[in-house]
Amino acid sequence: MKMTQHSVHVDLGARAYDVLIGPGLIAQAGAHIHRLFGRRRAAIVTDATVAGLHLARLQAALRAHGIEAEALALPAGEATKSWDQLGRSVEWLLAQRIGRQDLVIAFGGGVIGDLAGFAAAILRRGVRFVQIPTSLLAQVDSSVGGKTGINSPQGKNLIGAFHQPSLVLADIDVLDTLTPRDFRAGYGEVAKYGLLGDEGFFGWLEANGPALARDPALRAEAVRHSVAMKADIVQRDETEQGDRALLNLGHTFGHALESATGYSDRLLHGEGVAIGCCLAFELSARMGLCSQESPSRVAAHLAAMGLPTRIGDIAGDLPDDEALIALMGQDKKVLDDRLRFVLARGIGQSFVTDQVDIDAVRQVLAQSRGGRR
Repeated sequence: MKMTQHSVHVDLGARAYDVLIGPGLIAQAGAHIHRLFGRRRAAIVTDATVAGLHLARLQAALRAHGIEAEALALPAGEATKSWDQLGRSVEWLLAQRIGRQDLVIAFGGGVIGDLAGFAAAILRRGVRFVQIPTSLLAQVDSSVGGKTGINSPQGKNLIGAFHQPSLVLADIDVLDTLTPRDFRAGYGEVAKYGLLGDEGFFGWLEANGPALARDPALRAEAVRHSVAMKADIVQRDETEQGDRALLNLGHTFGHALESATGYSDRLLHGEGVAIGCCLAFELSARMGLCSQESPSRVAAHLAAMGLPTRIGDIAGDLPDDEALIALMGQDKKVLDDRLRFVLARGIGQSFVTDQVDIDAVRQVLAQSRGGRR
């Protein structure tokens, strides 16, 4: 059966763009890009893993429509989101003579999308770019909304800019080449959308989540629904002055844990988000905001999907609770020196607050450390 291609419009006025979701979009990339931009000069930023699997196919698709595009393949992994690799990328783009009328193509997962998008934002004070996300996490979250940036030893994504893509092509087929762990990590961000604002979607995920890895139609629907939810929020609050902060459910905890593990493969971003969502719901229950049934339901589903749900699930040593709280204090969500958390009154009922008892945070962290499953 032929699968339908979905389109989600992100309505941001002059910065509006479409997110196309479906099979075969890498092979169609030349047609879509040529239709929007013509035969502009283009340059691809990717990583070594994606380049080995998919780059030749993308370049052939572009070439078929008269677009020659050289590629820079960076090392795979979160550590690539650094000053060194950003500088390398910008200098390479300059050497390729990419100008303000040309195009940068971010071809990879969230790391490449964030870094290449930031490079495009600062190159000649702003060059257009296209996102072709190759991981589940990037397709449902990081490729949409214009957040670009790199990490610092002080914290996650502390250096960056808002720079919207001109087009997003989410090829569902490419997800078949992900490792099981990378697919599961991306699922952490999919589940987040149900938890933050759509209990019905979370229920759909409880019923269909285990089949996503093998059913392309279900996978496409999960991506479409997640992107539509994010687009709706971004349209209301492009630069995170209000509602967009809801998208950070689980991230205050998760970013601190990523920093504590040195942005290494000990903890992938989506795994940190999964643990962070569990911690956010535990904190909400401890503060009397929701019943204990909610965090139990969250943890049960994420564990059933093979995701870590507790700090104790992370291999190796970690800093103590006070050090983790200090890392949370470096997060972008801090306002007037007060930690802001996304908490919940139930599944699908999240909200942002800085009225949090740090002792309750300590208790939740201590409880979550208690040994691995």
